[in-house]
Amino acid sequence: MKLKEFYYDLPEELIAQEPIKNREESRLLVLDKNTGEIKHKIFKDIINYLNEGDCLVLNDTKVIPARLYGFKKDTGAKIEIVLLKEVADSQWEVLVRPGKRVQKGCQIIFKENELTCEVLDILEGGNRLIRFYYEGIFINILDRIGIMPLPPYIKSKLDDKNRYQTVYAKNPGSAAAPTAGLHFTDKLLDEIKDKGIAIAYTTLNIGLGTFRPVKVDNIEEHKMHSEYFEIKQDACDIINNAKENGKRIISVGTTASRVLETVADADGKVSPYKGWTDIFIFPGYNFKIVDSLITNFHLPESTLLMLVSAMAGRENILKAYNEAVSCRYRFFSFGDAMFIK
Repeated sequence: MKLKEFYYDLPEELIAQEPIKNREESRLLVLDKNTGEIKHKIFKDIINYLNEGDCLVLNDTKVIPARLYGFKKDTGAKIEIVLLKEVADSQWEVLVRPGKRVQKGCQIIFKENELTCEVLDILEGGNRLIRFYYEGIFINILDRIGIMPLPPYIKSKLDDKNRYQTVYAKNPGSAAAPTAGLHFTDKLLDEIKDKGIAIAYTTLNIGLGTFRPVKVDNIEEHKMHSEYFEIKQDACDIINNAKENGKRIISVGTTASRVLETVADADGKVSPYKGWTDIFIFPGYNFKIVDSLITNFHLPESTLLMLVSAMAGRENILKAYNEAVSCRYRFFSFGDAMFIK
């Protein structure tokens, strides 16, 4: 398939720059993947589309304040670093700006020597491998001196960094939020549980590769970025039980979908696993376990748009997106939601 087949026209003013006051008051576009029928709701109405025995699968990753500002030890030149993924103890793959100033062996100081690092290697694509040096607990230091790495299309400053976290965020490691989950409140989750819907958690640490554009005309030639994930036995038991009872597996977000489709066998059964996934889901893919999907609205020509197109059909998705544009929905990370049923 050609990249241009996943383009749609989006007015810039529809890109949400900040979250709405109440998470569950976002708008919800409900799309029937079989008929293409569209309905317009409010996100808290999602409970009316969930049936007793269904299983919601959520990604409980937590965004870390992954953007750091420091300076070179030898010259004092200002350097910006964004953490992408931890590859070993105290070793991270990172983005750096300006790259030409950061060569192998370079030492960078952050916040009056509270944190320092050394560049160990220059990786393919220009990313750096660095080793951090510090005293204390790394994540606590990040919380003090790091900045939340908002997506490049968000220009406004985020006053409350917790609004770029889901209410169930637990395991630190992501450079971006699993944004479909941003619409849930503790109250709504309690109501969902009370209705008899099972909830299972997995963890996938989202890298900034999720925002990188597809640069090949033939999408099948695109090389997907890899991300670390973990799914435990208790979650697998909940998911498998729902599947065995003929109930739906409803993924909250594309990241949870990628985990499930990575670990599911041909019979749609999942087993505990931790490791890396670079699964690329685009039209023509046959889902093994995910039946329905709660998701946000994604960038034109993105791998995320291709994934939702694989579930609902490209024509249905583009029709829904064009209607969302005409109805002035809010798009991307802080925007409104879609339920593909």
